Amino acid sequence: MLTEQRKQHILAVLRRDGRVLAKALGQELGVSEDTIRRDLRELARTGQLQRVHGGALPASPATATLAVREGLQVEEKRALGRAGARLIQPGQLVFVDGGTTTLQLVRHLPEHLKATIVTHSPLIAAELGAHPNVEVVLIGGRLFKHSMVSVGSAAVEAISRIRADLYLMGVTGLHAETGLSTGDLEEAYIKRALLAQAAETVVLASSDKLGVASAYSIAPATAATVILATRQADPAALAPFRRLKIAVQLADQGLTSATGGL
Repeated sequence: MLTEQRKQHILAVLRRDGRVLAKALGQELGVSEDTIRRDLRELARTGQLQRVHGGALPASPATATLAVREGLQVEEKRALGRAGARLIQPGQLVFVDGGTTTLQLVRHLPEHLKATIVTHSPLIAAELGAHPNVEVVLIGGRLFKHSMVSVGSAAVEAISRIRADLYLMGVTGLHAETGLSTGDLEEAYIKRALLAQAAETVVLASSDKLGVASAYSIAPATAATVILATRQADPAALAPFRRLKIAVQLADQGLTSATGGL
């Protein structure tokens, strides 16, 4: 089998099974594990998969630029935004991640809501600037322009001084085995810091985030209190999280709060 044929077979198996194992593929195709690993490296270099120990997982498509991501899964993000907004209760202090889904979330906050939102995203903070009753705390640091969020030690230090009732998290990858992941190392540190300082964490996951992985680990999947998905999500993609006893809620089921409604 030619190299390009092997690669196409690897991608077909990945689409079918959700993961590939180098040893099994080598035996199936009659080539060495080293040959398969080389194929996996080349496919990973072009963003077609994410290498993990022993093989590979689907790569997240959500590592594109912010402008590109705004056009992906638009209806799902609106549904997640509406549902996520309903989770914030009056008087709470809430961490809100940067990203296109959380941008939808703050756009759906009711005008009468009185709460404090802490964010490391200037875009989120600016969107909330006109909200009459929400106190906004903007975490500073070095601007990571790809996602338009603050990163770095100053941001981590500031986050460590705050205790939140709820963290509304965005990720680029959510996999039952490899956990919560993102495409940038410093973003992973920030998300880990936010997670550590929140009483509860709700992960907002459009269907393209489920069962895929990015390069930088944030935490195990079980670190999430709730996974908020939509009806567009494949039930088979959600089943592994339910087996881990993680609460899974669909965005259009009428949420009230992270504790009471989920």
